[in-house]
Amino acid sequence: MKQHSMRISKSLLLNNSTKCFSTLRCLSTAEAVERRNHLYKLEKKRQLEKVGRIEKIEVNYKGVPKDCTLVMNKDISTPYDCAKHFSEWHIETSALALLDGTIHWDMHRPLTESCTLEFQSFNVAEPQQVNKAFWRSCCLVLGACASVAFKDTVPVVLHSFPGPDIRSGSFIYDVDLPTLPDWQPSAQELHTLAAEYIKLSRRKLPIDRLDVSEELALEMFVDNPHKTGQIPSIAKTNGKVTLYKIDKHVDISKGPMISNSGQIGKVAVTAVHKLTGSSDSEVKQLYRFQGVALPTGVILNHFAFSLLIERAKKLNSARSPINPFVDTREPAPESIAARA
Repeated sequence: MKQHSMRISKSLLLNNSTKCFSTLRCLSTAEAVERRNHLYKLEKKRQLEKVGRIEKIEVNYKGVPKDCTLVMNKDISTPYDCAKHFSEWHIETSALALLDGTIHWDMHRPLTESCTLEFQSFNVAEPQQVNKAFWRSCCLVLGACASVAFKDTVPVVLHSFPGPDIRSGSFIYDVDLPTLPDWQPSAQELHTLAAEYIKLSRRKLPIDRLDVSEELALEMFVDNPHKTGQIPSIAKTNGKVTLYKIDKHVDISKGPMISNSGQIGKVAVTAVHKLTGSSDSEVKQLYRFQGVALPTGVILNHFAFSLLIERAKKLNSARSPINPFVDTREPAPESIAARA
């Protein structure tokens, strides 16, 4: 009966997609966020129900207080579930998991086989991957904040964010605001964006991951022409698209990301720059939202952080997605535009 109802639901979903395509394109930003969140939760539930008979796996933990073996549930238990077997400190400080000494894994991503497990905090000896996950997660949260910061009458169409480049000095998200062709945000508007960001961070929301089919990803982002244009190339490798969710906000990223928004500490939204498209570009302009942040627990005095803010106000050197042949880098010799 359950499988029959799932087939009916899928059939109705596809029929609605065909018949109401123009209606979906006209959803407000808030309605589109709600719809995407609803579809995400349905798919998450479907995948959990698909697991069927629960199999056990052995997780060989390495770390404090001592090495041990945990017996967990295959395709259900996550590194976060493993951390709960130890202490609150493990739960709060673990940003990523390291499996078998080589694979960086999301804390809320189900484990698929027996493995060794280490928790990665921001203080690990080799923090490169943890730092990249932090920067990537900051971009995700910035997109979430941009989606809710404007009035309902202002459509917000998220475009993309590049691979993390911490050396650039700022995390970014490129956003299409079609009804605001000449927007120049005031200091107060940037402060409002930062306030939204801080509010989201303080809620300590988990950052969840889900791999979905290309078909479902297209359905979830049917209101966003930028995302639907990107999805086929993302899915061409294995037919899957990796999604991340924080609160109600769902976005596309290869990951991994940190465990929760509470691991983002001091933060500022520093600038919004206009990017102009090339003459043959379908999108004529985007706005590059920029910010800078520190992980929770990293202490920096006000003066030092203000220097980071000033640096993060400069146009980030990441390649423009609508005019890739324009070099946005500052002509200073220390400017580095290495993409991760």
